[in-house]
Amino acid sequence: MQVLRTLEEARQTVSQSCVTIGNFDGVHMGHQKLLCRTRQKAASLGLTSVAVTFEPHPLRVLSGSRTPPFIMLPHQKLETIASLRLDYAFCIAFTKDLAKLEPEEFVRIYLLEGLGMRDMVIGYDYAFGRNRKGDYAMLRELGTRHGFAVEQIGPVLIDDAVVSSSRIRDMVQAGLAWEVRPLLGRFYRVEGKVVSGRNRGGRLLGFPTANLQLRDELFPKTGVYAVWAEFDGRTHPAVANIGYNPTFGNDVLSVEVHILDFDQDIYDRDVRVHFVQRLRSEQKFPNLDALMARIREDIVLARRILGSPEAHLVEARQCV
Repeated sequence: MQVLRTLEEARQTVSQSCVTIGNFDGVHMGHQKLLCRTRQKAASLGLTSVAVTFEPHPLRVLSGSRTPPFIMLPHQKLETIASLRLDYAFCIAFTKDLAKLEPEEFVRIYLLEGLGMRDMVIGYDYAFGRNRKGDYAMLRELGTRHGFAVEQIGPVLIDDAVVSSSRIRDMVQAGLAWEVRPLLGRFYRVEGKVVSGRNRGGRLLGFPTANLQLRDELFPKTGVYAVWAEFDGRTHPAVANIGYNPTFGNDVLSVEVHILDFDQDIYDRDVRVHFVQRLRSEQKFPNLDALMARIREDIVLARRILGSPEAHLVEARQCV
């Protein structure tokens, strides 16, 4: 998938396209349904498939810091969209001036003139442009006038509730790692670089840990998790602690990953952590022996969970 960043680049690269548009935070199962339908429809009509999205997220521009943490960073979102095998992503720079643009003008400039749009697929609740006037009814009317078709996709329901970014965010922050997987189509993940820590895991406890400097905004509820640690193209079973290490009196949030049956130096490497299941909350232990005994129990439980067929690493589904 090629990522387009400017209107001029889009005009020079794309013509005769089927387009979907959205913020796609999390690229969850609802988004995947939309993106897969766009790819399938483009293929059947002989068109190019394009996902149009915005960077930064419009809420960040319009509301500043008064926004919830986003599920994905921009590069993670584009990476996941690419896994669904669309031809292009058009990543439009969102500004306050763009927000003032009337929906008709946005469609004309960016979608018709920029992408040669001939077909469009939108979500059940999507609206854009000034005062969110660019809804399904308006797009149908514009399509009749300018010669493009519009299809609206219904929501995806899991456990009798609509899959949404806000629902996923709430579940991650509640520590529901296993339960959020069906909504995302994969385990929730964060990524960061291995940095030097206080070395207590290996030096005092005998359980060496990789201390991560995370880049993400959204973090699971503090506690101990069974996880997959991914780096250098391979995944490894692991146990992660996200929190403040109350036994040692820390007041800074940290993420420490103990990779099972692994003794290599991965300092300064990028590691992706896939949260499979929360094992327990953080707790303060009376002494190191009690802490070490509980860590051993955590490892036994993590091995059992990660060894089950349901715990394999799940990525975004492929369009069929």
